[in-house]
Amino acid sequence: MNLVIDAGNTLVKVAVFKANSELYYHQFELSEFVIQIKNIFEKYPNIDQSIVSSVGSLTEKELKVLKLFCKVHQLSHASKVPFRNSYATPQTLGVDRIALASAAFYHNPNGNTLVIDAGTCITYDLINDFGEYLGGGISPGLQMRYQALHQQTSKLPLLKPVGEVNLIGNTTNSSMHSGVIFGILAEINGLIDQYNQRFKDLTVILTGGDALFLSKRTKNTIFANPKFLLEGLNYLLEYNKK
Repeated sequence: MNLVIDAGNTLVKVAVFKANSELYYHQFELSEFVIQIKNIFEKYPNIDQSIVSSVGSLTEKELKVLKLFCKVHQLSHASKVPFRNSYATPQTLGVDRIALASAAFYHNPNGNTLVIDAGTCITYDLINDFGEYLGGGISPGLQMRYQALHQQTSKLPLLKPVGEVNLIGNTTNSSMHSGVIFGILAEINGLIDQYNQRFKDLTVILTGGDALFLSKRTKNTIFANPKFLLEGLNYLLEYNKK
């Protein structure tokens, strides 16, 4: 059994896999890491391998606890990957993007795939039909845009996404919702259109914490899979075992 761990900017997401089948999924605050790991191994004592993708949130203390239970592979630019990495500075490529590129390669090995990860930041990652990772883009995520409006001004409030949004806001709050949500949708749709012009038969996968919220509002045909990164980590763990 494999334990995969995605320690992001806000939450830790974990999953237990047997081969390619997910047996367990949970997400929690970083402060709960040790107790949650102990609970997982009590429930799944046959886990013998784990992989960790961390953007810097996990400390050596937490990693040492994990290593008490099983072998640990810390994902980095030095890890073996199944695709050809054509990123100009591979040592600076985020481990989350490495995992997403791996998931894209296994999901669609002979086609062009664009993965959009809508989390704290929005990342765009392209794997072409030659199995080559080309790169993509990074922009502020949904919550970051609301926070920027609040923190970088003196009077605008801190808001959270809402279900129904009017294009033309007639209050300060509704104008902020319109600017953030329609702005982010215009960005995503516009970039998908540009990628479609350059890459034939493009498959688009939307993942991340805001994937379901955004997928209902995009005009393009996309596949929403909030757990795509975890699947990529499981693929990478199996690949690095070999």
